[in-house]
Amino acid sequence: MKMRISTPLALAAIAAMALIAGAVRPAAPRSAGPVLVPQAIEAPERAFTPGRPVAAPAACVTPPPVVTSAFIHCYTPAQIRAAYGVDQVANRGAGQTIVLVDAYGSPTAAHDLQVFHDTFFPDLPSPKFDQVFPLGAPNFHNIAKGNGLSGPSAALLWAEESTLDTEWSYAIAPLAHIVLLATPPAETLGVQGLPNFFKAIQGAIGTYPAGTVFSQSFATTEQDFEGAAAVQTARFDSVYKAATARGDTMLSSSGDFGSTGVAKQQREGRIFPSPAVWWPTSSPFVTSVGGTQLQVGWTWDPTSDTPFNPDGSFNPAYFKFTPGGNTEAVWNESWLPAATGGGRSVIYPRPSYQDGVASIIGSDARGVPDLSWNAAVNGGVLVFTSFYPNAFRVGWHTFGGTSASSPQVAGVIALANEQQSAAGKPALGALNPLLYKVGNGPAFRDIVPVKQGTAVSGDLKNNQLFIFNPDGSVSPGPVAGLPTLTGWDMTTGFGSPKVPAFIGAVRAARNTP
Repeated sequence: MKMRISTPLALAAIAAMALIAGAVRPAAPRSAGPVLVPQAIEAPERAFTPGRPVAAPAACVTPPPVVTSAFIHCYTPAQIRAAYGVDQVANRGAGQTIVLVDAYGSPTAAHDLQVFHDTFFPDLPSPKFDQVFPLGAPNFHNIAKGNGLSGPSAALLWAEESTLDTEWSYAIAPLAHIVLLATPPAETLGVQGLPNFFKAIQGAIGTYPAGTVFSQSFATTEQDFEGAAAVQTARFDSVYKAATARGDTMLSSSGDFGSTGVAKQQREGRIFPSPAVWWPTSSPFVTSVGGTQLQVGWTWDPTSDTPFNPDGSFNPAYFKFTPGGNTEAVWNESWLPAATGGGRSVIYPRPSYQDGVASIIGSDARGVPDLSWNAAVNGGVLVFTSFYPNAFRVGWHTFGGTSASSPQVAGVIALANEQQSAAGKPALGALNPLLYKVGNGPAFRDIVPVKQGTAVSGDLKNNQLFIFNPDGSVSPGPVAGLPTLTGWDMTTGFGSPKVPAFIGAVRAARNTP
């Protein structure tokens, strides 16, 4: 099974996933510490063909240059905005700033965002966008030739990540100032990668206006911090505290590996046998954004647990769907396999704002995620790319993963902050205390267990990652998942925002003593 995971040092993540699936495992690269894994997945290219369909209704038809899929569904900004009620919010983020934290960035970020604008938002002014390199810009020419840090693979994969983040934060708040904060290099926790991210964030706190919304789509398993994890993470949490003290909001993707954690031992080729969560999404100073699968205009109806035929082609019985419907389920796509991150922290005790869900967490631990948004690949979002054309097709691609969730929620917070500013009120700032003050209710679409079709894969009730069996079928893997419940849970948090009601509720919580 071929899957593109938008990561720095993607081979490490692929190695771990291949181990889970029982597939052939490529060698993971050497590093001075555990790799940082962003949370984005591209739908396989073989699911798409050039041109429009000639027979049955397609699952996805992209804008020109057109490619079509009979199996993988995709969404435009208008469809996502309508599904979550963003189109019912009059303002569009004017005067607000969204900072997206990634490694490397993209040599075509501004161009690709302009194409995205021209396709979906032609009546609005051109995007207000900056790509900044506070620690030095990479030599994109050398990277493309294979001479840059981490070689061309990591640079390509980070370009995908950066482009997804940029275009889909813009899709929700198209008048906001979008800043792509790019840092080299991407590999390690303790030596270069993570400290560089936080140097860049720290600098941005003093550069951009109070009320800036930060979205982070990188992660590492909590257990991969060496020694005293609480001491190490406290250094980085001090940056988050400084940001929220001035009214900024910090968001992070909850992860794409369900309850499974990847260990740095054996070069990221081992998984933890018990449920794990990822960092920085587990920090109590960060809002953790989990994943759902949004099915609007179609309903999945699988009758097989074998996603692919022996020749690698897509099995129609697994990807079977019926037209119509409006379902939002916990994100757990067995064909990838990938699922929303969520569970109990082993670093952080339960913060006071989570006292009301203590019985669900079941221990004195921080539970994640806090809320959720569409992260599906089958039901992913359209992204235009033109970087590294010799290695990656120029045109429209479909992406999912919780990397798609976090920047979109960042756009929603920017909309709320714009309303706060217009009313002479302060920005939302630290979001978690507000979310748990609002609680279950009309601000959220509660995500509950869903059974679709007759296959085990369609029993969407937790974030237990699936595995591939020798015969090509899939079944739940060895690491137990967390259950999806009525109300708050550790797969989707409070659920997905009903954006108009959500903005009203968090604003009221912020403005009420």
